[in-house]
Amino acid sequence: MTLTCNGQPAQVEDLLPALVNYGHFTSLQVRDHAVQGLDLHLARLSQATRELFGSELDTTQVRRWMAQALQQAALSDASLRVTVYSRGFDFRNPLAAVPVDVLVAVSAPVALTAPRRVRSVAWQRELPQIKHVGTFGLFAERRAAMAEGFDDVLFVTADGDVSEGSTWNLAVHDGERLLWPQAPALRGTSEALLKQHWPGAQQTRPLALAELDSVKAAFACNASGLWALEAIDGHVLPGSQALAEQGRAVLAGVAWQGLGSDPFCAAKGI
Repeated sequence: MTLTCNGQPAQVEDLLPALVNYGHFTSLQVRDHAVQGLDLHLARLSQATRELFGSELDTTQVRRWMAQALQQAALSDASLRVTVYSRGFDFRNPLAAVPVDVLVAVSAPVALTAPRRVRSVAWQRELPQIKHVGTFGLFAERRAAMAEGFDDVLFVTADGDVSEGSTWNLAVHDGERLLWPQAPALRGTSEALLKQHWPGAQQTRPLALAELDSVKAAFACNASGLWALEAIDGHVLPGSQALAEQGRAVLAGVAWQGLGSDPFCAAKGI
């Protein structure tokens, strides 16, 4: 993994403010110097910067730093994590205006496709609409689920509505349409692209956990891939693999946006 801060190799002093655990990020996959939903990732960073720091993020500069980090790592395919934080942030005076900093981490590319079995738990992330760095709770819940033989965890609100997975969004099929949970959650970039390009009927609405007992298919998705959910709370979903394959086919037709000077580049194989 390589790390840059504001376009320069990250030094120890650049990383120490991250221990305060106040900031936000986006994670994405790069293929041939291009990203699916790049505009969505940048919009996520921009909006969260306004909410957490009360300032505007120069997304054009961020994009340049992302491309530069790839060049320095000598990679055209990679996983990127772009974290926005501030070396000047003081938790004793959080309202003070401070400049933000951008940390870009480059690592090997990943593609998640393996099916998983998940269990539900009543739990919700703080400020669920923001992809913030406060990840302790969600990883603790994932660990607890894995200790009981599951692969991951699905979050449910106190009212019994499904919201999101630990680091992914959920879609289920009721036999007529694709359903997206409406409960407070981080709305992912892959979810947004699938909603935009899904060829069949779909709906976003409150989805009670009890309704999943009648569901036959479901998949999980994030920027690292799309995978079938074989079972939720022991309820087997026999149609999930076919639904996941349909979802991956939809994403395969979505254009990739270049990190370089060209705003768009065609999807591979299209």
